[in-house]
Amino acid sequence: MKPFRSLLFVPGHKRSWIDKALASEADAIIIDLEDSVPEPDKALARTNALDALRAHSGDKGILIRPNALDTVHFGADIAETTHGSLTGYLLPKLFSRDDVVRFDALVTAAEIMHQVPRGTVELIPSLETAASISKVDEILAGPRVGGVMAAAAKDADVSREVGFSWTPEGTETLYLRSKVVLAARAAGLRSIVLGLWQEVTNIDGLRRFAADNHGLGYTGQVLIHPTHAPVANESYGLSAATRDYYEGLVKAFEDGQRQGHGAVSYRGDHIDLAHANHARQALAFAGIG
Repeated sequence: MKPFRSLLFVPGHKRSWIDKALASEADAIIIDLEDSVPEPDKALARTNALDALRAHSGDKGILIRPNALDTVHFGADIAETTHGSLTGYLLPKLFSRDDVVRFDALVTAAEIMHQVPRGTVELIPSLETAASISKVDEILAGPRVGGVMAAAAKDADVSREVGFSWTPEGTETLYLRSKVVLAARAAGLRSIVLGLWQEVTNIDGLRRFAADNHGLGYTGQVLIHPTHAPVANESYGLSAATRDYYEGLVKAFEDGQRQGHGAVSYRGDHIDLAHANHARQALAFAGIG
């Protein structure tokens, strides 16, 4: 899955909200069929999600968070919403690689049933249980896995499971967040996202949170409010200055290579192939070059 800078959650039973989310500045939306949808509205949420997928023709990614495997809803969630326009399923409440395998089997059956080319729909594990975080390497080696979401939310499933007390600085989750980034990179994943910042009006806090996690290696962030999308896009994207720096670095290195040099000086820094490759990757992730 390509890296999205901003992924906006929207409750599936609110059809007008889905349309607003699609019109927002978020790179992708996540239509929620799980926690934000009341029990009587689960079927309506599935219908709304499928309607949105059928009508979608843009570049914005659409993901769906189905209900967990231990509910009565997950089978219908997958069977009724698998579609060629669906980017992937954000998998909740995982405990082991076996859970990913079970979801994969359901998605494969749904793709066949709906004549969607096999392998179209990706799986994005959401690591919100202690078991899933401890087994992250196994889970990310599961079938169809195209990205991962780490969780560091305030007073949510992950804090209850792990037992940490949330702070804005995030020191209590630094190890957890770092562990997920390392496992995702080792698995070759390009989309490594984090959720989420819950203080809707604290934009300065959101900006610090996003900058810290981008620095740690995350490529994007899951959001709960459309006003957060521009901040995430800026924080997880390349600034004009950074883009200029990396483009100049690559040019300086390639000019040096043509002159027979393996290393050159660029803006006072010693650079070689490793630095050029880092710059190329950063530019590629940003869709440049």
